[in-house]
Amino acid sequence: MNLDSSNLIVYLYQWRKPLIIVTAAAAVAAAIFSAPTFIPPKFQSTVVLFPATTNSVSSALLGEKNAYTKDILEFGKEEEAEQMLQILYSDEIRSSIIEQFNLMKHYDIDPDSDYKMTNLYREYESNITYRRTEYMSVVIDVLDTDPNLAAEIANQIGTLLDSVKNRIQKERALQGLAIVEKEYKNLRYEVKMKEDSLRDLRRLGIHDYEAQAAVLSEQYATARIENDNSLAEELKNRLDTLAEYGGAYVSLRDQLKYMYEEMNLLKTRYEQAKVDAELSLPHKFIVNEAFPAEKKSYPIRWLVVAISMLGAFVFTLLTIIVLDTLKKANTEPKAS
Repeated sequence: MNLDSSNLIVYLYQWRKPLIIVTAAAAVAAAIFSAPTFIPPKFQSTVVLFPATTNSVSSALLGEKNAYTKDILEFGKEEEAEQMLQILYSDEIRSSIIEQFNLMKHYDIDPDSDYKMTNLYREYESNITYRRTEYMSVVIDVLDTDPNLAAEIANQIGTLLDSVKNRIQKERALQGLAIVEKEYKNLRYEVKMKEDSLRDLRRLGIHDYEAQAAVLSEQYATARIENDNSLAEELKNRLDTLAEYGGAYVSLRDQLKYMYEEMNLLKTRYEQAKVDAELSLPHKFIVNEAFPAEKKSYPIRWLVVAISMLGAFVFTLLTIIVLDTLKKANTEPKAS
């Protein structure tokens, strides 16, 4: 049979009864089996959030302002959104949600099954999804038969996002703090040792090598001119002491000046590292928090019925065409 545009409508009309009966039966069956008795309805709750650009509290609030300083009020872009998605997909968040809401029991997973974790993770991933929007926000969608539980899970995932990222960053921040603190304490110890040595030299009468050397030399020359031998001898001894320890004094003084500058810089870094290790800023801006849905989102019964009717109609039509073609082929006389 040739089903061109001229006879297709006639052909469909000819077989209208089986097509209508099967399509109607499929519609009734789909309506029945998509009812809550067979498919528990699920409610969707959604959290919409933007990532933040700042990761370090010290650089954002305590560091010097420059072209690379992040604004703590600025929304993150693609890179931050992708990082947020990776954290949301982490095992830590998944395990925490499963444990906190006892999803093994809630999803009716057999705890004695050999594939209990596989089944649990598959159910988790089918009900909890994450996606990035074109506006660089991140959306957390949670489906569940309990609308209140769906909202609680969605909001808790948003909370865990900060916790997990803080843990990751604080591990590194604590290591950095330990390194800076060690260097800072070592430098302070070296400074104290040099200050003690400089104090000993000052007890010997060396306070300002250059000025003292100039004054004592002038006084010594004057005493020699005036033949004041006792004063000249005393001044000579002081000059000898100055000559013996003056170099060490100048070296210690210059080293301490440099070390004071280094210690001030290291102290600033130490304070910043301490802030990063002890404090944190939220890593997200919440646009919409989740709330219990009033209407179910799954299944969409009209869509299930429509797809079932279309599938039944097409399948019935193809079956009729095949059977009709085979029948005509068998009834046609064979050529001699």
